[in-house]
Amino acid sequence: MKSVTRRDLLQSSAQIGLVGVLGYGTRAVAKENRKPNIVYILADDLGVYDLGCYGQTKISTPHIDALARQGMLFTSAYGGAPICSPSRCTLMTGRHTGHATIRDNFALAGGIVGYKGKEKIRRLGLRPGEATVATVLQTGGYKTGLIGKWHLDGYDPNAIPTNHGFDVFQGWLTQTETTQGYFPLQWYDGVSLVDIPGNQQGHHDRYETDLCTDKACDFIRSNRNDPFFLTVAYNAPHSPHVAPTEGAYAGLDWGAEEKSYAAMIEFLDAGVGAIIQTLKEQNLLEDTVVFISSDHGPRSEPTPEQTRTAQFFRSHGCLRGYKRDLYEGGIRVPLIAFWPGTIKAGTVSATPVYHPDFLPTAASLAGIEITGTIPIDGEDLTPILFQSKPLASRPLYWETYEPSYWQAARWDEWKAVRPPNGTEIALFNLNDDPAETRNLAQKKPDVTQRFRLLFERAHLVSPNYL
Repeated sequence: MKSVTRRDLLQSSAQIGLVGVLGYGTRAVAKENRKPNIVYILADDLGVYDLGCYGQTKISTPHIDALARQGMLFTSAYGGAPICSPSRCTLMTGRHTGHATIRDNFALAGGIVGYKGKEKIRRLGLRPGEATVATVLQTGGYKTGLIGKWHLDGYDPNAIPTNHGFDVFQGWLTQTETTQGYFPLQWYDGVSLVDIPGNQQGHHDRYETDLCTDKACDFIRSNRNDPFFLTVAYNAPHSPHVAPTEGAYAGLDWGAEEKSYAAMIEFLDAGVGAIIQTLKEQNLLEDTVVFISSDHGPRSEPTPEQTRTAQFFRSHGCLRGYKRDLYEGGIRVPLIAFWPGTIKAGTVSATPVYHPDFLPTAASLAGIEITGTIPIDGEDLTPILFQSKPLASRPLYWETYEPSYWQAARWDEWKAVRPPNGTEIALFNLNDDPAETRNLAQKKPDVTQRFRLLFERAHLVSPNYL
C-alpha cells in the first residue's frame, strides 16, 4: 500500500478528517499475546486551547480532534513543569520537579558550562544510569525510539537518549547547535551526526516537523513485528514561528506571526495523521495506544509578538499565566489517549493527571512490575483509561526557578501557589475559579496549612539548584 504523505493529509483533512482515513467502527481484537505498542506524541509550547477538540475555532486540527473523538480527552492534564527540560525529565523519569534531576532549563550550580549562542550558561543532563520509561520498557522486550527533541542532555555528551534506554535516536541535542532549528543542517542518527542534504548551503527543503514525521513512520515500519515504544517529540509550535508555507491561512487578514503559528500547528496535525495512517497500513492500529500532549503552556518568550499571538488564538483560554508560570496557564496541557477497541470512544476525564504519571502507566500497559525498583511520584492511569475510574485523591506538585524559586501544587479542587520570593501561599478553588483570581488562603487556613506542609515534604534539596 502506498504511504500517505503530509501533502496528501494537508489537502484531504478538511474534507475527510482522520476518521475517514482510519476507517474503523467496531471493537478491534488485539493480536494474541502481543503487548501493546506505545506511542507518545509531544508538542512544544502548544496551548491547551490551540486544538479544536478543546474549543479552538481559528486553527484547524482535524486529525488530532478525530483522535479525541475516538479516544479519551483529559480536561485537567498538566505538564511536569512550566518549561521544557524539567517537564520532559518528569515525563521520562516519573519524578516530579521536587525530586527530579533536572528542575530548570539552566543549572544554578553544578552541571556543565556551555554556550547558548554567545551566552555562557550551565546546563544539567540526566545522571549516568538514570532510569527512564525507555529503560523500563526495554526490560519488557520493547524496541524503543525517540524522534526529535530530547533536551535532557544539557552539555553532557554522555546524557544522550541511547544511554538512557532508547535503541533508536534520530533528532537534535541541546549541545549541538547545527542540529537545531526548523531547517537544521544536521541531525543525530544514534551517536552519529549526519548532514541533511536539503538544508545545506542556505536551502530550506527539510522542515523539522516533516522530518520527525517521516522518521517516526520509518520506525513504525521497521519495528512492526515487535512491541515498540516510540516518542515523537516535535519542536512545533515553539518559537521562532516558522513554517514552509502559511497553508490554509495564507489569504486571511491576520498578522504574519499568527499565520505562521497556525500553519505550524497545521503541519503538526498532519504529522499526527500520517503516523496514525502508518499504524493502520502496518495493521498495528488496534495494537497501539497513542498519547498526544504538550510539555507546558503556550508563548515561548514574553515578547509582544508572541503575547499577541497567544491572545489572538486564546491559546490558554481564561487561564492565568503562560509558559514559565506555575499558574494554570503555564502548566495545563492537552492530553488525549487513543486505542481503538480498548479505550472507549468519546470519553472525557476530569481527573487531575500530569507527566510523572506516564512512566507507571506505560509500565502497566506493558505488564512490567516496577514497585520498589525505581523511585517514582506518578500514578498508573490505566484505571482511568480502561474503566473511566478516577484515581484516589492525591496531590500534584511543581517547583521552578524562573525568575527565582517558587512552588505550586494541586489537590482535588484546590490549587496553592507560593510565588517567587514569596513566603505567603495563595490558595484557589479551581472548580469555582479556574482563572485563579480569588485568593482564599485567609478564609481556608486548614487547607493552606495542608499545602504548606506538602511544600516542605515535596522539595528535596538539590546541589544543582541552590
